[in-house]
Amino acid sequence: MKLAFPDLLRRERLVVLLALACVTAIAWRYLFIAQQAMDMMPMNTMPDMAMPFDATWVFAMWWVMMIGMMLPSAAPMILTYATVQHRKRERDEPYVPTALFVAGYLIVWGGFSLVATAAQWALQQSTFLSPTLALAPPLGGAVFIIAGLYQLTPLKYACLNHCRSPFAFVLNHWRDGWFGALRMGAGHGIYCLGCCWVLMALLFAVGVMNLLWVAAIAVFVLVEKLLPGGVWLGRIGGSAMAAFGVWLLV
Repeated sequence: MKLAFPDLLRRERLVVLLALACVTAIAWRYLFIAQQAMDMMPMNTMPDMAMPFDATWVFAMWWVMMIGMMLPSAAPMILTYATVQHRKRERDEPYVPTALFVAGYLIVWGGFSLVATAAQWALQQSTFLSPTLALAPPLGGAVFIIAGLYQLTPLKYACLNHCRSPFAFVLNHWRDGWFGALRMGAGHGIYCLGCCWVLMALLFAVGVMNLLWVAAIAVFVLVEKLLPGGVWLGRIGGSAMAAFGVWLLV
C-alpha cells in the first residue's frame, strides 16, 4: 500500500532524526572512551619535557568532538533540507541524499579540527598547555575575554541569524544536484563556524578533554541557535564570559 505524502515525509524526517541521534551518541561514546584512555596515561612532571603528541589521534578527537557538539544544533537545518528534497522528488526530480548536505557541514568542522590540532601542537611544544591540556589562568582569562567580546560583535550575529533561520538559508542558498547539496552543507557549516569558533577555543582555556565543559558549550550553542530568546541569551553569556575572563586575569 502506497503511503500518502505526509506519511512519507514524517517517516523520512524520523529516519533523519534517528540517524543524527545515533551519530551524536557514537561521537559522545568515543569522547568518553578517549577521556578514560587519557586519564590512564602517565603525565610528564618534568618541566623541560614535552607531552607526547599524536597528530592523527588529536585530529580525530577534535573532529569527533565537533560532531558531538554541533550536529544536534544543525538538526533543524538538516531536516529543512530533507523536507525540501522530499518535495522535489515528488515532482520527479533526481534523488539527492541528505547525507551529502551533512557531509559538507562536517567537512567544514573537519577543517576547523585541523587548525585546532595545529594550535594544540604549538601550545604543547611551547609548554603553554598543562598536562591536563588547559592554559594557565592568565592566558585562559584572555581567551574568555576574547570569546565574550566576540559574542557581542555584528559578525557573530550575522552568522547566528543564518543558523537560526533554516528555511531562509535553504531558500536563498539552494543548489541542485549532489555537488550542490555538498556546497549547501559546507555553506551552512561556514556560517556555523563563524558563529561558534571562539566558543570552541574556550576548550583550550578549560581543558581540551574536559567533557563537562564540552557538554556545557554544546548546550549553550543549542540554546543560542534554537530557543526564541537565544540571541539575548548569547549576549548575556558573552558578557558573563568576558567578566569571568577578567576575574581570571586579576
